[in-house]
Amino acid sequence: MAFTRATGKHRRPSRTHRTTVRAASVAAFATTGVVGTLASAPAFAAEPAPEQTGLTPVVAIGDSVAEKIDAQAVAQRQAAAETLAEETARAKAAAQAEAAREAQARAAREAERKRLNTFVAPVANSYVSTGYKTGGSLWSSGAHTGIDFHASTGTSVHAVGSGTVVEAGWGGSYGNQVVIRMADGMYTMYGHLSSIGVSVGQKVTPGQQIGLSGATGNVTGPHLHFEARTTAEYGSDVDPVTYLRKHGVNV
Repeated sequence: MAFTRATGKHRRPSRTHRTTVRAASVAAFATTGVVGTLASAPAFAAEPAPEQTGLTPVVAIGDSVAEKIDAQAVAQRQAAAETLAEETARAKAAAQAEAAREAQARAAREAERKRLNTFVAPVANSYVSTGYKTGGSLWSSGAHTGIDFHASTGTSVHAVGSGTVVEAGWGGSYGNQVVIRMADGMYTMYGHLSSIGVSVGQKVTPGQQIGLSGATGNVTGPHLHFEARTTAEYGSDVDPVTYLRKHGVNV
């Protein structure tokens, strides 16, 4: 009776078993052309897609494309710089124009202030023919309360400074008269006018025509009677020459 040895898991296959397996593999190759051990091996796995790996694929670009991108970036920066420069120039020009307008406005206000504070003679290119406080029977008070400027009938009579007309009409012995409250608080009176060109409440400026000289009222001939007063009323007179010279008028 023949005995065979059992094959355990720690024992290698017998020579008989190995020979049998090799013979089967050769037979399979002869039949299919594929070695059994290779045919039974698993196929290689396909390369995973980028989205499966979580990696961002890198795309290579040519030098010409990169140069174009750089040129566009440079052009954009240059355009932005030019725009900023233009906006800055416009803002600077606007500021300069505004400053010039403000300077012109200040100059105009200053010129107007000076003009309104300027005094002129009541009759241009004339002279004083009768002085202040000259005595005689021609005046009811016994003395001349103003000064007379030589002027033929129809000569233009001007306000000596800025002020407001408070009287304009007949003044008795003064004939047609105009009284002006001056900007400095004093009053000036213009008498013996042939005509009046202003009305009560009207504001006047230095050199503005207020009437024409004449010989109305108590006179011996045409001329302008001029007074400087502390009030609008007769009897508050002061020296008109001193008053005019104080304001720069050469009489």
